[in-house]
Amino acid sequence: MSQWFMITLVGKDQVGIVAKITTTLYESNCNLGEASMLRLGGNFTIMLMVGYKGTAQSLHNLLKPVADSLQLHLHINGIKGQLHQHQAPNVRVRVYGADRVGIVAQVTTALAKGDLNILDLESDVGGDDAKPFYVMNIEGFATAGIEAVETALQELLSQQHDLEVILEPIETVVM
Repeated sequence: MSQWFMITLVGKDQVGIVAKITTTLYESNCNLGEASMLRLGGNFTIMLMVGYKGTAQSLHNLLKPVADSLQLHLHINGIKGQLHQHQAPNVRVRVYGADRVGIVAQVTTALAKGDLNILDLESDVGGDDAKPFYVMNIEGFATAGIEAVETALQELLSQQHDLEVILEPIETVVM
């Protein structure tokens, strides 16, 4: 019987990372679950759920030579799989502002006060060294309703005048 593991790999972006890692897993009869793979600041990161019949150590032994050849840092944890148990987001928050220390902490603290369960957060830094700006896109589930999130964000914006925040409901169509 397979158990689930979360594999995390991080290293300099290069061609072939996904192909080599997933081929190794495929050849070892691993079942791939949910994944997030993306480039961040010249680095590539993989977070990947893997169903595997062996131990975390044997999975590590399978992947270590490939990770080393690609100069990737490898980390493996046993997890509870919970596939097909997705909470659909009902709120989207977009944040724009001059890049500075604390934006993510301040915004996510306000969202937590508004009972928003963050399901996905992506951010980017644009502009240039002289005038950088920060962009965040967040999707989540407003457990106390969108009004509670809006109130928490209004409180934040009354203190942080350098941010623009757009809050909108997400209408999920179920077929």
